[in-house]
Amino acid sequence: MDSAGETLTAALGRVRGRRDAVSGRVVKFGGSSLADSERVQQAMHVAQERLAAGGVAVFSAMGGTTDVLIDAAQAAAAGSDPRAAVEEVRARHVGVVRDLCPPRAQATILTTLQLLLAELDEILHGVSLLRECSPRTLDLVMSFGERLMTAIASRLLTDRGMETRLVDARELILTDSRHGNAAVQFEATYGRVREVLQPLARAACVVPGFIGATAEGVTTTLGRDGSDYTASLIAAALHADDLEIWTDVDGVMSADPRYVPAAFVISQLSYQEAMEMSYFGARVIHPYTMVPVVERGIPIRIRNTLRPRQPGTRVTDQPSGSERAITGIASVDSIALINVEGGGMLGARGTAARVLGALAQAAVNVMMISQASSEHSICLVLDAAEADTALAALRSELALELETRRIDTFDLRRNLAVVAIIGENMRGTPGIAGKLFAALGAHRINVLAIAQGSSERNISLVLEAGDERRALQVIHAAFLDP
Repeated sequence: MDSAGETLTAALGRVRGRRDAVSGRVVKFGGSSLADSERVQQAMHVAQERLAAGGVAVFSAMGGTTDVLIDAAQAAAAGSDPRAAVEEVRARHVGVVRDLCPPRAQATILTTLQLLLAELDEILHGVSLLRECSPRTLDLVMSFGERLMTAIASRLLTDRGMETRLVDARELILTDSRHGNAAVQFEATYGRVREVLQPLARAACVVPGFIGATAEGVTTTLGRDGSDYTASLIAAALHADDLEIWTDVDGVMSADPRYVPAAFVISQLSYQEAMEMSYFGARVIHPYTMVPVVERGIPIRIRNTLRPRQPGTRVTDQPSGSERAITGIASVDSIALINVEGGGMLGARGTAARVLGALAQAAVNVMMISQASSEHSICLVLDAAEADTALAALRSELALELETRRIDTFDLRRNLAVVAIIGENMRGTPGIAGKLFAALGAHRINVLAIAQGSSERNISLVLEAGDERRALQVIHAAFLDP
């Protein structure tokens, strides 16, 4: 488990039985819900309905915009002309305004966009002159995606007759100066959110996600899934009724529907189940973004902007209540396995610590670890893209052991996948593992490695990538099909 999971687990221990005074609803729209004019229009319909009595709408950048901005910054730093990338950003946002804003309202919002884009041009020009884009500058460049989108969203909601307030997230989210993945100063942030947003309770407050600022006012970004994090922080600060994450799927699925046609939307998950699902493929929400609302016991609902009448998935501190043995199946491909073997490992204290320490120093994340009681081998499962880095780090750290034959070899296997079954009902229920392996064995699917924590909410398997689709279908049929 990575640090996000550890943080969420700690937060679960602090869930409050009842929240303090409730203050409205917080909704968040991801980039997939804002990919083009049609989807932006649908997001505005949803926002108008959900915030009719006031609340907060957090917006990501239009789908793909952040990547274009990063490319522009990198091009400028390399001495290339970033204007084509900036023009792409300009064209997409101006196109939305032309498509959706009434003609009488276009001049004002287009002026706002031009001012923002002119600022972006100036920053990228400076990067071109210096031939350098520092993390601080890159954060500022990336912030324009959310700032452009919220300027448009605020205008569109106002044109629909709503009382709307555009609030810069940099006035709300206080962070340290670790650019690219800034750490939030929680209590100060919560105080700012309440001070700025509570007096606007009857309005629809539009806030850009992903960005914050240091105490000196320097723009920072919150890392992966930063807009979800922004929404979670605001919901926690306001003790909101719930946090709605609007995306382009109906909710968290029982398995990947691309592989399992019988997959269905899971109506309710516990926070722990959602965390487990998110680690292995079901990346609708990232565990770290849940921490603020978990601490307040605030429900999260995952819903589809394109199908707003669908109820989605509700995530709370309570399990689903389903009688099924498992809740869902998740998987991730592009996996590699490194097996560290040697007779000299038996009883050798500190070997596992050195192995994991070497990988940590190389910034390699270990997804799974398994070691038999014989201590003859340690099996490490990680992203295939990190396999070569991991192997080099291990060979360097354990060079003496290789030379003296205490370790025989490092066996690297690629083209693998991890499949995990997940559910609160697995805890204390005999026969789950037996049923799982019997189903796989009956279909001649070989398992290379296994891991199960003492929580009993997750059994993870490593298998050949070519068996992933069939394994998901077999497991779903055994546990979840009607």
